[in-house]
Amino acid sequence: MTTTETVATDAGDARITWHPAKKADLILAVSHGAGGGIEARDLQALAQELPGHQVTVALIEQPWRVAGKKVAPAPKTLDVGWRGIWPALAKKKLPVIAGGRSAGARVACRTATELGAHAVLALSFPLHPPGKPEKSRADELLGAGVPTLVVQGGNDPFGKPAEFPKGTYELTEIPYGDHGFAVPKRAEIGQDEAVALITQEVAAWIKRLR
Repeated sequence: MTTTETVATDAGDARITWHPAKKADLILAVSHGAGGGIEARDLQALAQELPGHQVTVALIEQPWRVAGKKVAPAPKTLDVGWRGIWPALAKKKLPVIAGGRSAGARVACRTATELGAHAVLALSFPLHPPGKPEKSRADELLGAGVPTLVVQGGNDPFGKPAEFPKGTYELTEIPYGDHGFAVPKRAEIGQDEAVALITQEVAAWIKRLR
């Protein structure tokens, strides 16, 4: 049964929506990006699918979203909010995969080693601002320090799969997907197929982590 928990952080109150698994042996904690919330199609799909793979999913709403603000704060403030929810995750006494989409993926990468994350799931990692490949954020991804999976849309303006540097992380491409994993109506795969591919690839990666 889904439950919601409010957690006080130094950046304000955050919120965790728990999607528990029976006999869970891992927790996947994932947060949203700078332009949306936990209603994102990829986050919701993972929350529905992974409990069946013995993974409890914790959807994290950053304090700025809980407060009803429309613009995300600076990266340092996002990190503060993420650190603040970690004790609530640690109470479950299970390994935690830190994850997020877009800005949330950057947060997970920046703090993984510090917080003792088991691994990192980076959904739609924003490798650079659209049209500005010279402003690379690859150092955040490469510095995660734990096993990392990047799930990237083939047409993501924040960084197409071919633009990513070589590293020890794994990368899965969602064909035709944009930054929100939306695919054009004329694409060779449908929207439901694209979302199913995300959950399949993440579930397979988690199985390998075990």
